[in-house]
Amino acid sequence: MIVITGAAGFIGSQMVNHLNESGFTDLILVDDFKPIEKKVNWQDKQYLKTIDRKIFYKNIFYYSGIHAIIHLGARTDTTETNPEIFQELNLDYSKKLWEYSAQHQIPFLYASSAATYGDGTLGFSDQHNDTVKATPLNEYGISKNEFDKWALSQGSAPPHWYGFKFFNVFGPNEYHKGRMASVVFHAYKQIVETEKMKLFRSHREDFRDGEQKRDFIYVKDVVRVLGSFLKGKPTSGIYNLGTGKAKTFTDLVEAVFAALGKNPEIEFIDTPEDIRENYQYFTEAQMDKTNSVLAGYEFMSLESAIKDYILNHLNTL
Repeated sequence: MIVITGAAGFIGSQMVNHLNESGFTDLILVDDFKPIEKKVNWQDKQYLKTIDRKIFYKNIFYYSGIHAIIHLGARTDTTETNPEIFQELNLDYSKKLWEYSAQHQIPFLYASSAATYGDGTLGFSDQHNDTVKATPLNEYGISKNEFDKWALSQGSAPPHWYGFKFFNVFGPNEYHKGRMASVVFHAYKQIVETEKMKLFRSHREDFRDGEQKRDFIYVKDVVRVLGSFLKGKPTSGIYNLGTGKAKTFTDLVEAVFAALGKNPEIEFIDTPEDIRENYQYFTEAQMDKTNSVLAGYEFMSLESAIKDYILNHLNTL
């Protein structure tokens, strides 16, 4: 059996879908399954059972027959400022799953984040000696970085463990994330409704409006890479998971317009005050370590991924 936490959410539900397509149906889905808006994410998947995340947390050491844990459940709101929420969901929960995996010698894969890199001035290296130097900009990034550091300090570990620093993930099943949904999702909705797109103005002299750059990665690539690690069992550790190719927000929005068959019309607005000071202007995964494991894997281009997302998913909702 394989446990997937966050299975009703964005990346978790896509992981379940990928495992089903790979022939795995002996899955335990862990999450808060009460939100009606998430039901479409998991109701048609093949699995053994669903377990509420709180029940699983309290009783994990009573479960047996688990062959791997893919831990994708977390509080991901970068505007949340209460450290206790992150302590409970992103640290304590993750530590307990790690300890269970170590005790029972079960492979353990978990979601870290590029938010651990802060403003990027220290670079985007996933080498372990660089992890302890990272300076995240918000409580979410701090919680993810604290767990990364904790994992690296443990003497007792799962036989194969991987922490993936996800960069800017977008794709199907993110519709419930509200403000935290990807720029691609928001661009699609805004362009369909208004025929134009509003982007945040740059508040730094070294970046022109729309030239802020991020490493955008399609969720279908993300789950394929996780599946590859689960199958191949490379050296344990922390790995970046982006494409290694930063693209501007203008590039992204123009790709959305193109997929919709519309001419670009972009307007710039001020970045909201509550996120302006902690806003990342540039992210780009250093992918040497990850690519050495993937043996020539080709990530989808931003333009191809956006076209697939819009034509095969968003346009069908």
